[in-house]
Amino acid sequence: MVPGNGEITLPEYAPRPMLTVPVNKPIRPRFDAIDAHNHLGGGVFGGSESFPRWPVDQLLHLMDEVAVRMIVDLDGGWGDRLHEEIAHYQEPHPDRFAVFSGLDYENFATDPSFGETEARRLRDSVASGARGLKVWKVLGLRLRDQQGRLIPIDDERLDPLWATAAELRVPVMIHIADPVAFFQPLDRFNERWEELNRHPDWHFYPTRPKGDGTHPDFASFDELMEQFEGLLTRHSATTFIGAHVGCYAENLGWVSRVMDKCPNFYADISARIQELGRQPFTARDFMIRHQDRVLFGTDATPDAEVYRIYYRFLETRDEYFSSSNRGEVPGNGRWMIYGVDLPDDVLRKVYYDNAHHVLSAAVTSGVK
Repeated sequence: MVPGNGEITLPEYAPRPMLTVPVNKPIRPRFDAIDAHNHLGGGVFGGSESFPRWPVDQLLHLMDEVAVRMIVDLDGGWGDRLHEEIAHYQEPHPDRFAVFSGLDYENFATDPSFGETEARRLRDSVASGARGLKVWKVLGLRLRDQQGRLIPIDDERLDPLWATAAELRVPVMIHIADPVAFFQPLDRFNERWEELNRHPDWHFYPTRPKGDGTHPDFASFDELMEQFEGLLTRHSATTFIGAHVGCYAENLGWVSRVMDKCPNFYADISARIQELGRQPFTARDFMIRHQDRVLFGTDATPDAEVYRIYYRFLETRDEYFSSSNRGEVPGNGRWMIYGVDLPDDVLRKVYYDNAHHVLSAAVTSGVK
């Protein structure tokens, strides 16, 4: 009970901090940036209609305003869709946009040779101009083969695809799991309860134990990460960018260990500054230690204020501020974040150099 106001629900509760602390809001980043994780097409399987196809002139104006030199568009898809996406963004502005292709997930349940099929598709996509491959989290979570079995991330039937990516020297942006809380029981201890209550389809808690003789609805989070590590280890010649801080932003020790083990493993920070910003000391140490393999990215509809929150997180020592561009208590976790104040030499790599290096590999290898 709140005296004089009666009862309020948790979603209604939005406390305003009374702290008086320094506030720094960079308008532009200290160095030009490459947004290595974004969606500009919408409507692709794994994408979202909330990411509409932009008028290019309007988008370029916004990018110039916030010093984003290039955006990686992960909505390329394949075939005609890919050709349209490349023609809209990349062909007229090859130094401002890089379009990644995708997989035809619907074929996995009917095609026993899906690995070879997707390898051929990737080869065709790169020949059409794709600068990389995006793999969505349905792999490992939802994709099933002809026998109805979940296809693990490190399934050997996909080896031809990863080998082709290595041969063509194109990076694979791979998203294999969501926040750990999405894999936990939806009870009063779940720190993402509000978010999952609004989006029940985001909840991946295995509801049928393996011991009952049936296949579980989903793999556990630990199983997915074990499969992911197996994939990274077995395909050491393939460059993998683990979306959202390697899909395990809650455990930077795990990500760091696998990065030490697998030089082909990169990570972007997209959609995870809320996780990184509640562990600023550990996050800062992590990004400095792996400064050559951490990429800037947002996974958010391009917006000047969203970019500036990322700049504030990366460049300042500001304390206890919102990761929301509206300045409110975030709806996906009730905590504020802290800046990590990265050194300039690290900032330059995270903002631009690392993504530029990864994206340049296919071009310099002669792949068109």
